[in-house]
Amino acid sequence: MSSTVLSAELRQKLHQALNQLASIVVGKQEVIALSVACLLARGHLLLEDLPGAGKTTLAKAFAATLGLDFRRIQFTSDLLPADVIGFSTLDAAAQTLVFHQGPVFTQLLLADEINRASPKSQSALLEAMEERQVSLDRQTHRLPSPFFVIATQNPLEQIGTFALPESQLDRFLMRLSLGYPTAAREAEILRGVSREAMLAAAKPVLSREEVLALQQATAQVVVSEALAQYVQKLLAYTRTSGDFVHGLSTRGGLALVRAAQAYALLRGESAVLPEFVQKVFPAVAWHRLRSVHADSEGHQAALARVLGQVAVPL
Repeated sequence: MSSTVLSAELRQKLHQALNQLASIVVGKQEVIALSVACLLARGHLLLEDLPGAGKTTLAKAFAATLGLDFRRIQFTSDLLPADVIGFSTLDAAAQTLVFHQGPVFTQLLLADEINRASPKSQSALLEAMEERQVSLDRQTHRLPSPFFVIATQNPLEQIGTFALPESQLDRFLMRLSLGYPTAAREAEILRGVSREAMLAAAKPVLSREEVLALQQATAQVVVSEALAQYVQKLLAYTRTSGDFVHGLSTRGGLALVRAAQAYALLRGESAVLPEFVQKVFPAVAWHRLRSVHADSEGHQAALARVLGQVAVPL
């Protein structure tokens, strides 16, 4: 089914944006597509990667290509909630509280090593992500729109970290990993070829208004009755398979549908196809399902079994 959701001009700009991102973050086209889908679905992204995997480059490339304001918070154990959301001071002359915005007031926020911050500071960010606003001293302050958080954590490091509880992980629409660079890109790095110059030369392909239009178009992508039933069967299988401590919730199912709608838009379709659900399923389900298997390979295999065991609608 051809796309009737986007104008030809906006569809072309979206394609150009994907190409520019792929020219900066080389060899990671699928991760880029899923990351853009996460933004278009009005979600937030959790990147689990070792240091030096290119997480900051990806975030900066997003901001440059999509014309978004960008800020970064380095999460540490002594970071306070006020360092994230802001604080109020008393204006003695006017006898009123004056709110000073924290770095969360931006369109694209890189929350680096989020699991190094205290639970209280984590909650300050995660509540802002969920509500898309900050409430302080009985006043509510709306966050910019769009508002997209890319949070990172090191999956191997445990000392001095505070693991995000499952209820907080659910605030992230997707969990992805960039992984190691391709062999060709790694050879470039070893020769001293940097992407910083290309990143600095990147021009905005989309405007803020066009990103908002793409988000609105994503919500218009059709979800058929058969597709909804397919997603429900996936949810049901995760609850009964025995591979997981607990299955996906209805909220997790809604996240899966939203992500699939965005992926359909990227692929030029006006309706969600089962293959798009399958494409986004690992990224949406990984952090929402706790496997009975101890290692990540077992968890990955369990997710693959879900897709393999549930019949695809014709």
